[in-house]
Amino acid sequence: MKHILLLAYILFTSLLWSQNTETYERSPVFPECESQPIENLKTCFNNKLNQYIYNNFKVPQKVTDESYKGDVQILFEVDNEGKINVLYVDAVYEELKDEVKRVFSELPKVTPGTYNGRPIYFQYSLGIKIPLVDPAEIKDETEVKSNLTSKKVIDLNEVVSNEFDSINANTVKYQKLEYKSQLNIPFTHGYYARFDSQMNGLGTNSHTAAKPYMYDEVSKYYDFNAEKEALVKGTDSWWSRKLWNEHLVEIQGKDYWFTIDPILDLQVGKDTEADFGSTFNNTRGLYVQGGLGKKFNFSASVYESQGRFAQYFNQYAESLKAFGPDPAIIPGRGIAKRFKDDAYDYPVAEAYLSYTPAKFINVQFGHGKNFIGDGYRSLLQSDVASPYPFLKLNTKFWKIKYTNTWMWLKDVRPEATVDKAFLTKYMANHYLSWNVSKRLNVGLFESVIWTNTNDRGFDINYLNPIIFFRAIEFETGQGAGNAIVGASAKYKWNNKVNLYGQFVLDEFSIGDIKAGNKSWKNKFGYQLGVKYFNAFKVDNLLLQFEYNHVRPYTYSHNTIVLNYAHNNQSMAHLWGSNFKEAILIGRYNYKRWFGDAKFVVGQRGFDFNTPEDSFNYGGDIFRTEVDRVGDTNITVGQGNTTNVFHAELQAGYIINPVSNLKVFTNISYRNFNPDATTASTVKSNTTWFNIGVRTDLFNWYNDF
Repeated sequence: MKHILLLAYILFTSLLWSQNTETYERSPVFPECESQPIENLKTCFNNKLNQYIYNNFKVPQKVTDESYKGDVQILFEVDNEGKINVLYVDAVYEELKDEVKRVFSELPKVTPGTYNGRPIYFQYSLGIKIPLVDPAEIKDETEVKSNLTSKKVIDLNEVVSNEFDSINANTVKYQKLEYKSQLNIPFTHGYYARFDSQMNGLGTNSHTAAKPYMYDEVSKYYDFNAEKEALVKGTDSWWSRKLWNEHLVEIQGKDYWFTIDPILDLQVGKDTEADFGSTFNNTRGLYVQGGLGKKFNFSASVYESQGRFAQYFNQYAESLKAFGPDPAIIPGRGIAKRFKDDAYDYPVAEAYLSYTPAKFINVQFGHGKNFIGDGYRSLLQSDVASPYPFLKLNTKFWKIKYTNTWMWLKDVRPEATVDKAFLTKYMANHYLSWNVSKRLNVGLFESVIWTNTNDRGFDINYLNPIIFFRAIEFETGQGAGNAIVGASAKYKWNNKVNLYGQFVLDEFSIGDIKAGNKSWKNKFGYQLGVKYFNAFKVDNLLLQFEYNHVRPYTYSHNTIVLNYAHNNQSMAHLWGSNFKEAILIGRYNYKRWFGDAKFVVGQRGFDFNTPEDSFNYGGDIFRTEVDRVGDTNITVGQGNTTNVFHAELQAGYIINPVSNLKVFTNISYRNFNPDATTASTVKSNTTWFNIGVRTDLFNWYNDF
């Protein structure tokens, strides 16, 4: 038993300190070793101790008479005052144990060992051979050293009491690690325009459709550090650096880093058509991002907001109203409570974890938005709806990038609510991007939406990242899911001009296509666009033209809950379906200054929703196709044809480029002109002016 105790004690102390490799360590000093260099102190201590024992140890007569040959094992310590104390002796004879204690009690006091300048305990284990062997006669010095091993012993209370200070001591100046990390770059069309030309240069093997991008994807083509350094201003004082150039909080240690910034969106404005005094938005929040090691990153943004918007915006928000007492859903944000008499309170939180187990793969789990496309709009997957939980897998190799996204969505209509709980539905998307050549990229897309039919919950079939969703839809039943397929393409005409497009197919009938009768079954849409970088030889001037065309009934389904939507908002184009639209955009930035212009001209087809005409004309994706207006001669814009014109000008100054805090002014003009005025579709002609300061972290669309 005593052997086990000795072994356990030695192992315990060894394990306790095996991780400590500090260089500021000085072993105990034997009196005759004080003149030795520090690197020789351990050897000198060992040699002098062994010689002292040999000169003073008297082998008991009984041991000699019995011709005993063996070892005596000793565990002792040198305390923080230099006194040597025997802790344990293991020997066959009690006489040997007594002799060990006598010899050690007569040892001279030594200079204690130190650790980082503090006296500490040292523990030693020592073996003495019987009969005694004169160390001076052993030519192999390593044999002398080997019979004495040591381990320093630190006062744990002292270490723990200094733990907080040691963490502070290990922090270093923040080195802008976010720009090489697997964190997402907050997706705003305005900021992404700054590096769009670099990402789309001839010969690059970049993939630009699946957004948001991660920093390490873009940093190969765009130097974020250089961009931020070029915008540095102010003085070296703390308040100046934090206001103009740095994160509010920047912490970096050996294996971690994080930053914290305030989130602001403070706006005040005027809507010329509204019957209230002014519009406003008051958002406050925190934005946290960081990394643990080299493979794990995290980000979170939490908002608390109150707002009152332009009259048409408020009306649209209230038309999205979910089941329950809350009056509205703020487009792109979420369910809003009433604030005062005519405003809204809408808290929002977005966050995700990002893990990169290997160079070619990244996994993200979070609550937020995603976007697929090279245009301003997307017909495949857009960011116009409220945030939602998602799991995303990005795989990149060779000329391929493959993005799989699984989402948990909500149908919040009263008829889909059970026990006052919103209905959960699921969406799974595959998007394969392939760089065919240095100019041409093509993408293939498929998506499926399903619900908890027959209590199947999240169907494990759709977890397979390489399965074809249409095949699973057939296997699980016609009403079990709604599958949509699509394609995208981008052609780099040169380093300045890119052509892009999308095609989405919800359903089609070959027979009806051949018949040429414009069947309702031919549910599809397409997008065509062009980008002109550094237009007319003006650096940082981006011009963009885009045309979108979506036939009636696209994105809808006979089983209403299987429509392509979340929180009463489309997961693709925010106009739903049954529309055509042309968009012209110009973006320019110079140092911290920026300016944007946008013009949208379109035609939409709405339902009349009157007792005389209650047919579904294909623009409302939340209606069943059963009550459609007809089977043939289905055309875009049918129904209550409405011409839409939206113009917007924005200019501003970036206060802090690392947090994207900017001051801006914005003016928009909207003309909404339906053929017939109904309860749900009214004429509108408004000018909305805003001025404010905003942390720009997401796209917010008001051009509907």
